[in-house]
Amino acid sequence: MDSIPRPHIPRIAPVENPPPAVATVLEGTMAGGDGTPLNIFGTLAHHPALLSRFNRFGGFLLNKGLLPGREREIVILRVGRNCGSVYEFGQHTLIGLREGLTEAEISSLAGDSSAHPWSAADRDLIDMCDDLCSGDCVSDDVWERLAAVHAPDVLVELVVVAGFYRLVSGFLNTMGVQLDAGVPGWPGE
Repeated sequence: MDSIPRPHIPRIAPVENPPPAVATVLEGTMAGGDGTPLNIFGTLAHHPALLSRFNRFGGFLLNKGLLPGREREIVILRVGRNCGSVYEFGQHTLIGLREGLTEAEISSLAGDSSAHPWSAADRDLIDMCDDLCSGDCVSDDVWERLAAVHAPDVLVELVVVAGFYRLVSGFLNTMGVQLDAGVPGWPGE
């Protein structure tokens, strides 16, 4: 899963005491239990214009997209696992549980998912993520299975969600963004 060692400390720490304009942008992001912005957003705040646009796009995918929450979280969790992003996996473990995934399903997404009795539709989502993360393209077989049950707009969104969270995972890994308080790591660790 991990071919390049991940930093154990932040390479760029989250912004502390941001200037008013940056603080305003951070107010529109998700916060931890103590009210401070999540570490991902605090790190992105070093580039406020990028943070603002990142937050709009990510917020759209999470809150206004076509995918049901459970399906979206299967995709995000599997991409996070495939990219070795403990931060992504941990944050979306919490979201996935709220969207109806079970702890057993989440544990399966963190490892060899073949041992879990996934539905065919869920298995197709997992296979899509595995294809994209291993070969940068969805195989014909997996695409045909997805296209048999999803409209073109949903197919587009599936690939975009997987790609966006692959980008996010690479950012998190490279920057050494640390888990926020109360966020789990990998299942069983």
